[in-house]
Amino acid sequence: MKVYGVTGWKNSGKTGLMERLVSEFTTRGLAVSTVKHAHHDTDIDQPGRDSYRHREAGARQVLLATPRRWAVMHELRGAPEPSLADLLAQLAPVDLVLVEGYKQGAHPKIEAHRAENAKPPLAQDNPTVRALACDSVLATDLPCFDLDDTRGIADFILRDLGL
Repeated sequence: MKVYGVTGWKNSGKTGLMERLVSEFTTRGLAVSTVKHAHHDTDIDQPGRDSYRHREAGARQVLLATPRRWAVMHELRGAPEPSLADLLAQLAPVDLVLVEGYKQGAHPKIEAHRAENAKPPLAQDNPTVRALACDSVLATDLPCFDLDDTRGIADFILRDLGL
């Protein structure tokens, strides 16, 4: 599986870019999966639901299955957070995995950058960032795309991965 990241500061447009890229790549016939890293505690389950009650009772894993989808929730129960490589190994094979977050991961990335954040580009200190998707002109030697140029960004990613 090929892996490519979308990184950037909070509110830089990462999630919107991810959403557009998934749509663009799947329209082109690629099988795509995503990994989203969150720094805060988040819960995809709701209190009172049976699956939530199973987890609260101490289950290490809960698989929730419906006629439309299934999901496995894995409780770490004090164990360290798994590495990106460990998580990627849990995914079914696809053509491309897009990763949102994991700024320090070794995989290649495109950085979403918005001028209104008033933050320097991560690319200045991160050699895994191969290009930027910006809403303004930045002084950089890296390729820069308009943040909304989904097709151009997708073409760049595919070339960079040799796909």
